[in-house]
Amino acid sequence: MHIYNKLVASLLCAIAFAGADAATHQLVSPNGDIAITFSDDSLQIGYEVAYKGKQFIERSKLGLDLQGAGTLGANVTVTSATPSNGVDRYTLVTGRSGDVATPYNSLQIELEENGPSARKLIIEARAYDDAVAFRYVVPKQTHITDYDLVKENTEFCLAKDATAYALVLPNFKSGYESEYHKMPVSALANQGGVASHYLVGMPILLDMPGVGWGAIIETDLEGNAATYLTNPTGSWLGHKLTTIVSPSRSAAEVAVASTLPHHSPWRVIMLADTPGHFGETDVVTSLNPECRIADTSWIQAGLSSWDWWNGSRNKAGETAYTTETMKYYVDFAAENGFEYMTIDAGWCGEDITKCRDNVNVPEVVEYAKSKGVKVFIWLYSRFVWNQMDKAFPLYEKWGVAGLKIDFIERNDQAGIDFYYRVAEKAAQHHLMVDYHGCTNPWGLQRTYPNVVGYEAILGMEQSKAGGRDNPDNRVTLAFTRMIPGLMDYTPGGFSNVTPEEFVANMDRPMVMGSRAHHLAMYAVYDSPFQMVSDWPEVYKSDRSFDFIKNVPARWDETRVLNGTPDSYITVARRNGDDWWLGAITGWAPASFELPLSFLGEGKYRATIYSDAKDAGDNPKHYEVKEMNVTSRSSINVEMVRGGGIAIKFTRLK
Repeated sequence: MHIYNKLVASLLCAIAFAGADAATHQLVSPNGDIAITFSDDSLQIGYEVAYKGKQFIERSKLGLDLQGAGTLGANVTVTSATPSNGVDRYTLVTGRSGDVATPYNSLQIELEENGPSARKLIIEARAYDDAVAFRYVVPKQTHITDYDLVKENTEFCLAKDATAYALVLPNFKSGYESEYHKMPVSALANQGGVASHYLVGMPILLDMPGVGWGAIIETDLEGNAATYLTNPTGSWLGHKLTTIVSPSRSAAEVAVASTLPHHSPWRVIMLADTPGHFGETDVVTSLNPECRIADTSWIQAGLSSWDWWNGSRNKAGETAYTTETMKYYVDFAAENGFEYMTIDAGWCGEDITKCRDNVNVPEVVEYAKSKGVKVFIWLYSRFVWNQMDKAFPLYEKWGVAGLKIDFIERNDQAGIDFYYRVAEKAAQHHLMVDYHGCTNPWGLQRTYPNVVGYEAILGMEQSKAGGRDNPDNRVTLAFTRMIPGLMDYTPGGFSNVTPEEFVANMDRPMVMGSRAHHLAMYAVYDSPFQMVSDWPEVYKSDRSFDFIKNVPARWDETRVLNGTPDSYITVARRNGDDWWLGAITGWAPASFELPLSFLGEGKYRATIYSDAKDAGDNPKHYEVKEMNVTSRSSINVEMVRGGGIAIKFTRLK
């Protein structure tokens, strides 16, 4: 940041904090771009947000409905507003960054209810250069003995009707595996009464022309339930979003029950000039507690061979879910330097401490160990819920490296607690975790870095059943689902076909999009536990496979270089001195000149995998070329429909 901007930002913060006894209390980001202003107008606590001097969120109400106690946040007066600042410094074991140092300004607002009860509420807020966040804290006090949340009344009243990219979900029991639909926020009202409001999972991406891009997400869910968004206006005139806390499956009236003190999750509003910035920021992890694992040396990002997507085919091409088939996938991983092999569903029944006769997990693990490969195993979440205390120590004894836990499909308070209990218990037994059939991530990987994956995505598995997995969807996912990271999309499909040729097939699945498009996803998507999903035989003697088998899964730096959710995306990631780049387009072809200014000093050898000229009609066709480049060079990118480009930049010594 320029010295001038730093001085302006500091002055703005000083002015805001000096007015702590006034009716409004403003918090400004370190760079001065974002301001969040809290006020107790009409004795109702609320806030508004501006980005670069333009309003993004108009005054919106805040409050909590507690059982038997009415709304906490109405009829209140601000008793104090205490400013502070800091820097989030930590190292991510896996993820889009290595060392993180994120400065912020903060404000703690203490509220007291008018009247004899004088109940107290605290709003904690932070302002980063690309986001503001706030959460509710209910302290210990005389007139509230427990935290029994019925409803959260957080509003996001948008300054104008933004275009939303919204994950519309059917109910509170889902695996978050759906498209992000593009529509005005006003359209989410549905005009059909309270019962028919659209239920939107976070994050939601917002395009407000003339102001900027925004995203709303939540972080640090420990002790709470997840939250959804909805437009409650019931009118095409309304462009307001409000929160809906995931209801408890055991208590009809209370969504979250706890003792005091208690804090809610952080409500985060990200703001930027371009939507790609949200794929670079570390705000989501920064707003989670510090790492709770003393020794993380056993946690390692990497690629994994996998039997399920391609029908558990053995070397002969026959479906055979057996110990010998699993060893075949171990051999494939070992031959290509993959860290892992994943045994999917079928090796156990309801008792997850016993193997069925078809696959002997300890035998496969021991065989894999002799080949330098580690093994993940699939588990059904309900059985894990009942048996983790017994099963996890056993898996450690077997030598299992990680667990793929599926069909969680809940994020009420008990469901969120399950994620934390699994992560903690797994860490105690040196087990990594990949959640499937789950809610979107919220930064848990900072606290428990043994959590290396979340599905919560309309991924490549959908190609086995229909056409929902397609290039348009994949580009949108890179701007939406990738905001919180850890997206286990399971790439690697090599049966590339046109949309006209595509036929859904369970055991020999096809994928839409070019070969270069499918290579590029290994650099585009944020996934420290990355599948290589297709049948091993299809990769042999194919030069394009070199990109996959050499691509890292852990990154020191991430840059989203261009694109929009409706067009294409280009992402560059650094591992050590080398960079890896991926660009994918939707069904519309794309071409542009790409400056390589993200590269460091010195010369690089670029190995480029691009669409062949006829790849729009013959998606398996690609071209490979090599050239020397520097940070002053540029590359002409030409992508066919559903196309892509994948590049490795090797620093020359």
